[in-house]
Amino acid sequence: MKYTNLKYNLYPIRRFKSLLGLVLALIFSISFSSCEKYFGNKTDLDFIEKPVFQARDVAYVPIQPILDGFVYPTDVLAGFDELIYIVDNGTEEIIALDQALTEQGRFSVPGVKKIAQDRSLELLAIGTTDTVDGLGQPYTLQCIYRINMQSGSSYGIKNAKIINKIIHPFYFRNTISSNDPTVEFNDIAILATNEYYVTRNGNSSNIVGPDQAVLLFSPQDVWITPVSITSGGATYNDFFKRPFAISSRVQPPQISVVNDRTFLVTSIDENAVLKINGIQVQEDENGIVYVPQESIVGDYTQADDFLQRPFRFKKPEGLTITGDGTNFIFIVDAETDSLHQFTSNGLEGIKPPPGSAETKYIKASFGGTGSAANQFNEPKAVAYLNKIVYVADAGNGRVLRFKLTLDFD
Repeated sequence: MKYTNLKYNLYPIRRFKSLLGLVLALIFSISFSSCEKYFGNKTDLDFIEKPVFQARDVAYVPIQPILDGFVYPTDVLAGFDELIYIVDNGTEEIIALDQALTEQGRFSVPGVKKIAQDRSLELLAIGTTDTVDGLGQPYTLQCIYRINMQSGSSYGIKNAKIINKIIHPFYFRNTISSNDPTVEFNDIAILATNEYYVTRNGNSSNIVGPDQAVLLFSPQDVWITPVSITSGGATYNDFFKRPFAISSRVQPPQISVVNDRTFLVTSIDENAVLKINGIQVQEDENGIVYVPQESIVGDYTQADDFLQRPFRFKKPEGLTITGDGTNFIFIVDAETDSLHQFTSNGLEGIKPPPGSAETKYIKASFGGTGSAANQFNEPKAVAYLNKIVYVADAGNGRVLRFKLTLDFD
């Protein structure tokens, strides 16, 4: 009885095993029939689109909208407060914008043409002032205005007020000469300590230092010295020829500022072979020494052109160094209507992106005379903030913005 019942109970199990065997055989048959050669034919995958790598063009492209409506914009500044400041020499105004291009206000300064902002967020503006000598003779002289924008807990250009001005030549002597009105201040570069350099040229009868010079001032606007350059064992007090634009490595954002006295300065002297000079600071037993900075020139395996190639520029009136770690150098040439971009060691161009077939730096400089979005007419200044390049296009009465194609998300 037990045997009979056991046999009867095992019958469904045997039937299940048989059915399982048939299913497995069918699965293996289908699988092997889809395989290649010995195992069958390979499934056709041509319906799947294969990804194709395409290197993005390396270039600076215009960003809309164009900032127009200016009369003659001669400077654009990226401030340590991360606002954008535009100098309209035609209306003698400083205009402040946030990065969304919303105007924050305007402030009038006589003859204003260039500005800088120190790390205490005060503006330094190059302008003019009218005065008379002891005989009542009127003069218009160059000066630097210090502008404070703090009022209690409120900060901004709407609170702007002039708190000091440095008038040429009164920062180093007490009398005016007939040639003093021909002297010009051209540009300002801030240091981490809030000391600052000023480029000066003209034809005055200065009794201290040459007319064509880079001057060093203290944070309290006290003149310290004209910068002398040591090279080849000799010291030159007249090293600079018609110095114009100047930039230090002390740039926004505040969090990444370096304590570095190095600077770049341009020359607009028609006879200058090199119109860009890098100056670095060394210390020896005699104190601080300023020496020319070496730059790569002529290694065409690395780049097609170089910052310090002889006769590289015509009239470089605008200059800035980026402060975000990229260490790019931007220069605008007012005569060739061009924007140039270099690396910190003087190679023109951008390092090839990963996957690129290029083996040397890719040129991204551009320009040409005109009013298109990638052309200029007397560009006077260049600024950089948050991967955007700003150019004061004076002759076209506008400020243009550009971004590197590699920096778009």
